[in-house]
Amino acid sequence: MTDNARRGLPAPPPLGAAALPPGTFAGQVVLVTGGGTGLGKAIAAEFARLGAGLVIAGRRAEPLGAARAELAAVPGAGRVAAAVCDIRDPERVAEVFDAAEAALGPPDVLINNAAANFPCPAEDLSPNAWRAVVDTTLTGTWFTTREFARRHLAAGTPGSIVNIGASYAWTGGPGFAHSAAAKAGVKNLVETLAVEWGPYGIQINGLVPGLVPHPDMSADIRGGLERAAPGDRDDRQPALRVGAPRELGWAATFLASPYARFVTGHTLVVDGANWQRRSLVQPAVVPVREQLGRPPFSP
Repeated sequence: MTDNARRGLPAPPPLGAAALPPGTFAGQVVLVTGGGTGLGKAIAAEFARLGAGLVIAGRRAEPLGAARAELAAVPGAGRVAAAVCDIRDPERVAEVFDAAEAALGPPDVLINNAAANFPCPAEDLSPNAWRAVVDTTLTGTWFTTREFARRHLAAGTPGSIVNIGASYAWTGGPGFAHSAAAKAGVKNLVETLAVEWGPYGIQINGLVPGLVPHPDMSADIRGGLERAAPGDRDDRQPALRVGAPRELGWAATFLASPYARFVTGHTLVVDGANWQRRSLVQPAVVPVREQLGRPPFSP
């Protein structure tokens, strides 16, 4: 193999390795929305590995129950509680915080992972479809963030928030106008609230995953990936590989840890530079409708 042969970025350490010292989050409580499946569960697992007590929230009881048992079995984990919650309902959000405090203590860390998304040409988005995504991804994130901050402000205690974002908050997201608009708002909350709440000891950062396949990806998203890159997707990433869920978990634990107390208002992109990729000559434009296999628009 020559020195300039393509190797891509090295693989991450194995599942179970910790990015921070053991017990970094011992005695702390971490609330993860959307923590019952996918990347939310992967993030929760890394906090558990570092000794955190966990509260995972989600809309469906069944996956939450399974995730609770799985996370409780992680070596080093503290207690794990689960709460059914639609984050679009601010009263239910407050109830979940009350229940978390009663069961484990007030959350020290909030991971805003819950979101809604599906691909759709912008002209086909109904008012209800738009609201379903924006109300969950942006407004729901605001409700949980506000509830977390108000409790810490009242108690005079520090806290850490991590919002899971998306790179199309910067670039735009053809086929995902509803989600891209909402994620742009989530990114702006990071930048706005870091300044407002920093004087009170509350830090807030964003974390953006790249292509990180996992078993809980929706059929719509998985189908879109297969249409765009059938078979092997690695050669479409500058890293020549996709991400592993634990890599996102390691980044989240760092941002919320004592080692990142001077990092706030920042959004960290964990995607192997894929969002910055550009071609010397851009490929031919294929309209979103054609990419999704939709017939011509008809009102």
